[in-house]
Amino acid sequence: MKIDKKTQLSLAYVVLFVLLVLYVQNSFVSPVQELDYGQFREWVEVGKVQECTITGETIRGVSDEGPFITVRVDPDPGLIEFLRKYGVSFKGEKEHWLTSLLGWLLPILIFFGIWMFMARRMGGGSGGLMSIGKSKAKVYMEKGTGLTFNDVAGIDEAKEELKEVVEFLQTPARFQALGGRIPRGVLLVGPPGTGKTLLAKAVAGEAEVPFFSISGSDFVEMFVGVGAARVRDLFEQAKKHAPAIIFIDELDALGKARGAGSFGGHDEREQTLNQLLTELDGFDTNGGIILMAATNRPEILDPALLRPGRFDRTVTVDRPDVKGREAILNIHAKDAKLAESVSLQKLAVRTPGFAGADLANVINEAALLAARRNKSAITMEELDEAVERTMAGLERKSRVLSEGERRVVAYHEAGHAIVGEVLPHANPVQKISIVSRGAALGYVLHMPTEDRYLKSKDEILDEICMALGGRVAEEIVFEGVTSGAANDLQRATQLAERMVKEFGMSERLGLVSHKEERNQQFLGMGANDRQYSEETAREIDKEIARIMRESKDRAREVLNERRNILDDLVEILFKNEVMDGDELRDLLNRTNGEAEVGKEGAEEAEGKDLNNSSAEAPQEVN
Repeated sequence: MKIDKKTQLSLAYVVLFVLLVLYVQNSFVSPVQELDYGQFREWVEVGKVQECTITGETIRGVSDEGPFITVRVDPDPGLIEFLRKYGVSFKGEKEHWLTSLLGWLLPILIFFGIWMFMARRMGGGSGGLMSIGKSKAKVYMEKGTGLTFNDVAGIDEAKEELKEVVEFLQTPARFQALGGRIPRGVLLVGPPGTGKTLLAKAVAGEAEVPFFSISGSDFVEMFVGVGAARVRDLFEQAKKHAPAIIFIDELDALGKARGAGSFGGHDEREQTLNQLLTELDGFDTNGGIILMAATNRPEILDPALLRPGRFDRTVTVDRPDVKGREAILNIHAKDAKLAESVSLQKLAVRTPGFAGADLANVINEAALLAARRNKSAITMEELDEAVERTMAGLERKSRVLSEGERRVVAYHEAGHAIVGEVLPHANPVQKISIVSRGAALGYVLHMPTEDRYLKSKDEILDEICMALGGRVAEEIVFEGVTSGAANDLQRATQLAERMVKEFGMSERLGLVSHKEERNQQFLGMGANDRQYSEETAREIDKEIARIMRESKDRAREVLNERRNILDDLVEILFKNEVMDGDELRDLLNRTNGEAEVGKEGAEEAEGKDLNNSSAEAPQEVN
């Protein structure tokens, strides 16, 4: 059991307090010695007792050896005379009932006070341990979430599906009159950063109802049964404030399929999930409570969560298209001061695959760059650099490469760029750089000109060739290879593997899917469930190797035919460190034009020579 730092600190305080009390007791309070009555009389006879106090049941006093106490033996009519005989001063005292009560009540009160102090410290706030089963949900009730559908852009289809939820919360009688039943649960599914949480808050803001927000990980605690208790408390709170919305973020932390990664079927997480399923079955759909949840891993959720009657509806929140990206940029650019030359439409075209969070980060990074440069407004220069920073990472000027390494990096990136630009189905190159960003020593930005959702076989093959172009360029120029192509090889191999196993793009293996399913096994360790034989596995390996070999040969052919362009491009990169995609295309077109002119001149000269020789040569007679 893992104890957090706050709990450890609380326990340390308690230990120090107990040690302090013991120290004070030992230092300033003399220990009281208990005597039997016979020993007390012996001490009196030998002169050890100086004074004593006689009560109804006890005799307390001071001796040469410190304080003492003894129980009286009743009756003892000669006690007074006995004390006088040996010169012991004495007095009588009547015991009060309050003194006896405090004698045993005070330690209990002290112990209870220490326990309450520990409970509050371990509980992390006002509730302490007494409220450990209470829900940690953040509630937006009086002022609402502060968000509406106007604050959400780029996911119009998802908004349309959720408008029905808003209408039900506002006018439930209209649906109930026709026998309609609103879905009990709405599951928002999509990649990270696409706006799932934002959309849920917007639904609550539009409906103007209480919004209970909690993360799936907040249900998991070190104490058994706490998660289930928090689920019950969360739904009880929502019922008191109905109509309301309950939103659980990162549902996969709570709703993972039962039996996956545990010794048995009754661990704490599964108990919490079972309680959630019970609450979903138990609350009335006409009561105005709607459960919303978000996840980016729907494939690992328990099937019981997704059946009708629980999470009835699944809303996909995907990455936006070019129009959606432009709308998102307009929202995030409201508070940003942009130059008149800035075109958010062009920026949206340059950012395919960016989610809403990525676009918000682009605007923010551009604003920070403009501020550091003491500019009065954000220009396209800052926006383009922010896009590069989001994609490739922060520029690392402190990383200084040797002359030989810079040349290797330059040829590597030039190989990528030329192969990618020459092949007809590859994405066009936007920028080439030998400036280090993130973990990369150099990079080539190549993006599609439009949003694409499908890839053909030719496009994938060209992408593999482009990935191998850097390594091939190193082999051609330096007659050797470096470790810089490790990531390229990984990406190319993955593409070839998916072609064979998933996409059925191998003529040798045919239209068969050999995709391996990932299963959760003992202690959470995953294992690939392979549904094919060893012979088929060997054929798959051979086919992947063939694709990689042929793609490498294509890349080598492209670069060998354009070796002079490769050298020219490297010299430009050495001088400027960066090159725009248009400059690369101009270089390729100019060189190809010169080559075509030279080729036509050579053919014309060859033709003249052939004509002259045929005219002058004697004809052979058979």
